Parts: sequence; C-alpha cells; structure tokens
Amino acid sequence: MSISNYIRRISAIWNPSMFQGWGRKTSYFEGWYFKLVAANQQHAIAIIPGISCAEGDHHAFIQVMDGVAKTSEYLRFDITDFSSEKDKFQIAIGRNRFSSKLIELDLPKIKGRIECLNPVAFNGPFWSPGIMGWYSFVPFMQCYHGLVSAHHRLAGELNFNGGTIDFKEGKGYIEKDWGSSFPQAWIWTQCNHYDAYEDLSIMASVAHIPWLGSHFIGFLAIVYFKDRMKIFTTYTKAKMKLNLSKERVVVTFRDRESKLEIEAKQDAGTELIAPQKGAMTGKVNESLQARHEIAFEAPGISIKTSGKMAGLEVGGNSRILLDQNEEGDE
Repeated sequence: MSISNYIRRISAIWNPSMFQGWGRKTSYFEGWYFKLVAANQQHAIAIIPGISCAEGDHHAFIQVMDGVAKTSEYLRFDITDFSSEKDKFQIAIGRNRFSSKLIELDLPKIKGRIECLNPVAFNGPFWSPGIMGWYSFVPFMQCYHGLVSAHHRLAGELNFNGGTIDFKEGKGYIEKDWGSSFPQAWIWTQCNHYDAYEDLSIMASVAHIPWLGSHFIGFLAIVYFKDRMKIFTTYTKAKMKLNLSKERVVVTFRDRESKLEIEAKQDAGTELIAPQKGAMTGKVNESLQARHEIAFEAPGISIKTSGKMAGLEVGGNSRILLDQNEEGDE
C-alpha cells in the first residue's frame, strides 16, 4: 500500500461516512445504504452503492430495492467506474453520484435527482469518531458500521420503472458498512415514520462479533428526537435483551437513565446480495414495510408510539444472538 493511501485510510477514521477502502485489494467491501420513503408512503426504495474486492473479482455495484413491490436489482460496474473524494463523503459510480446531501441516478430503470435536506450526522469526540466508539480504531474487525444521517427530509423526483415518484416532503435515512463480511448472524431495524412524531428516528442492531479467537454479541441502538441523539451500545455498558419469533423481533436496551423497547413485526421482504470475504455472494432478506411498537424513556422524555415503513433484516443463524442475552433469554 502506498504512503498516500495509508495516510488517507488513517485520516478517514475520523470521518466514517467517507470512503475507507484506500489501497484495499482483496477480501474487502464497502457500501452505503440510502433509504427513501415518499411522503404519501406509497413508495419505499433503498439504493445501495458500493465496491466488492474479492480474489479474482473487483467491481463496483448499485443495488436498487423496491420495498413496496418487493423487487430488487443488482447492477455491476467496472471497478474503474468507482471514484471517491479524498476528504469527504462524495462518491461516483459511472454517471451516478452520492453524498450525504444528494443522490443522482442514471441507471436503465431509474433516473433522477434527490436532495437530502438537513441530514443529521453523529458528531462524536476525537476519541469516538463514529457510532462504533473506540472500536473504530480496532484494525481487525469483520464489519464496521457508520451512521451518515439519522433523519432528513427529501426533495426531488425519480423516474422508476416507467413512472415518476415525487419524493417532496418524504423522509430519508443513510448508513454504511465496510470490512470483509457481514456477521454470521445479525438483526437490524430502522424507522422514522412514527405516529404523531415527525422528528423521531430509531435504528437498532444486534450482531455476532468475532473477537480475538472468540466472539461476543454486540449491539447498537440510536434514538434521534428533537435534535437530541441517545445511544445504547456495548461500549457504553448498556444492557440488551432479545426475543425472537417468526412473526416479530422484540429487543430492549437500557442503561442507568434510559430505556428503549422495540417490537418489530416482520413483513415479507426482498432478497438482497450481501458480502462474504469481500465477494457479493451472500443473501439477506429485507423488508421496508415492517411495523414498530416502541417505548422510550429518558430524562424529560416519555414516548410510546407505533411506526410503519420500517426497515427490518434478520440475517444468518439469528438464534445464536440469544446465547448471550444480558437480561435473560427467550
């Protein structure tokens, strides 16, 4: 790896949204996840641009998921079609452009321009530059996770499958993952369409994390509400309890002053391609029409409400996530 790529990679640690893969040649993937929901909630689309660096196969890609029609498409590009700015999150794949504030698409079945208005980023201290906290500095993690925008409004239109979708006053969410593989098992859910709460967004994940020859069950939950962001996670010594069934996921997070409970009701989803050792050969089923029942208690805040148009993934052998429940088992 060249000195310039090494310097770029180290500098990128303090800006998780931007490209992290400088100089990566094999067993590496990086992808950004843009969730777009129209104001009338008749359309929910996920756009996932990224790169895959596996032995004998380096390529860029854009996945397009229609969460209402329950269809998806995986579009391959030559790796040379991918480019990234060196000091900020702004990438291009062919004639398609992505940043925290803008999506420009020029694909066979989807074209248009979407603005992401006032994206809500995580602004951590120097020693905790992203939502992974000090784990951001660990060089051997299987998969890293970054929050680009917890919540924002949308503007613009997409021409999709022969029709026009107006995203004016819609809502969006952006996150990303990078590393070698998705976990052996994980649960992820996100929603920012809650009854009577326009500025409430919640994301939660639980995952099997390899660690120094063993493993642990890591977790992360983010609550954004009225310009405040609350995080429950492994490195803050919060506690987690998980229950699973075919119909629902119930997960509870708590610390000394706050508690979050999410009941996510599963809905038939869509198959997406997922990374394994850098190769896009895995599969995961994701819904963009799951439902939430949540209860959140924090100093000065008490919320109990329902949500819809939620994203939900239950990937891999999810039963192993119950092995280390902090507060009990199923």
